[in-house]
Amino acid sequence: MPIDSSPTIPAHPDLSDRGRLLLIAAGATLFLLFGLVVDGPVAAFRGLGAILMVRDTLVTDYMGVGGIGGAFLNAGLLTLIAAAIYRLSGAKIGGASIACLMLVLGFSLFGKNLLNVWFIILGVFLYSRFKREPFSAHINTAFFGAALAPIFTEILFSTTLTLPVAIPLAIATTLLIGFILVPAAAQLFKAHMGFSLYNMGFTAGIVGTLVVAIYKSYGFVPDPVFIWSRGNNLLLGVALYVFFLAVAGVAFRLDTTSLRRLPDLLRLSGQSPTDFTGEVGIGPALLNMAITGSIGTTYVLLVGGDLNGPTIGAILTIVGFSAYGKHARNILPIMAGVVLGSLFKPWNVADPSIVLAALFGTTLAPIAGRFGWHWGLVAGFVHSSAALSVGFLHGGLNLYNNGFAAGIVAAVIAPVALAMSRREAGKEEPEK
Repeated sequence: MPIDSSPTIPAHPDLSDRGRLLLIAAGATLFLLFGLVVDGPVAAFRGLGAILMVRDTLVTDYMGVGGIGGAFLNAGLLTLIAAAIYRLSGAKIGGASIACLMLVLGFSLFGKNLLNVWFIILGVFLYSRFKREPFSAHINTAFFGAALAPIFTEILFSTTLTLPVAIPLAIATTLLIGFILVPAAAQLFKAHMGFSLYNMGFTAGIVGTLVVAIYKSYGFVPDPVFIWSRGNNLLLGVALYVFFLAVAGVAFRLDTTSLRRLPDLLRLSGQSPTDFTGEVGIGPALLNMAITGSIGTTYVLLVGGDLNGPTIGAILTIVGFSAYGKHARNILPIMAGVVLGSLFKPWNVADPSIVLAALFGTTLAPIAGRFGWHWGLVAGFVHSSAALSVGFLHGGLNLYNNGFAAGIVAAVIAPVALAMSRREAGKEEPEK
């Protein structure tokens, strides 16, 4: 049965914007300290240096470049800086902002770093100045838009361009990308009607495709990259479960009724925009984040996948959007659809690309939430093929490749599901 999207929810305990940012900062600090402890400060900072000098095209696992220490140090530092910028901007810290900051934390393990994100963010800032609007109104777009950060390092570290050409070209390109992201994202949202939660992934895929097409016409072709670390499942698995247990503990500390309120959250469809922190409160939202993070981690281990930068980034993306659209009832059908696809298609469920498709594909959770689990299966099944087929369009320069694929899937499946559900409900008007 479809999930009811209109529960009656009483008042609930809450946190100020400052308090929510402090929670994010605390999580980022834990990541930073974990990196320093695991590899030691010297090795961690050496690894961070290596990360800053590498091309970031999909898939570049920072654990394979700078070790666990360097990757977690990069993630912690970048997220702390991002949280500080949110604070200085005076931005409202709702579910979308929490999702965005968790994406910064996750993707800083593979693709976003202390060097490559800033000119896209600056481009969005310049757009806000041009429109005479507060940067806080567009800050989520700025940090979500860092999906295209690999374009900066791809140009900067190009072997076909001299440094005096590469530096201004990299800066100008990413500034322009940032400048156009806000209006582009607003328009492209209409295509999938909020049934894909990663609207910026869809937008970045289209913008990235245009950028790559232009550069290819001048002979500049991105080289494929695949860096994928293995062998750390025990250490990283234990660390993740402890982290999610801590998140659950904070949820109960803030709101002792979090578990009782959780069913109210599970009745929400998740169609964007749906801010769980505003609908049911920060306590149940945090508990939901801990549960879905544990589900994602368990899935990777059960199918024989690897816990590394990309997969942990995907798990933290699920966690972040569990404050803004995802929960166990609407993500599991999508993941099951990807697994089902693996049984009837020529790949294995443990293949890196399929593991990522199952985790990132939960962006389609609102389809299962609005139309029922069976439509979630269909969406996951289709997404498992789409995610493997669109990467060549943007040359791996859009970190949210699954978001791009899912936007296309949602733009097709959601209208069909909507039309069929109306017909079944007897609301379809006769053709004239």
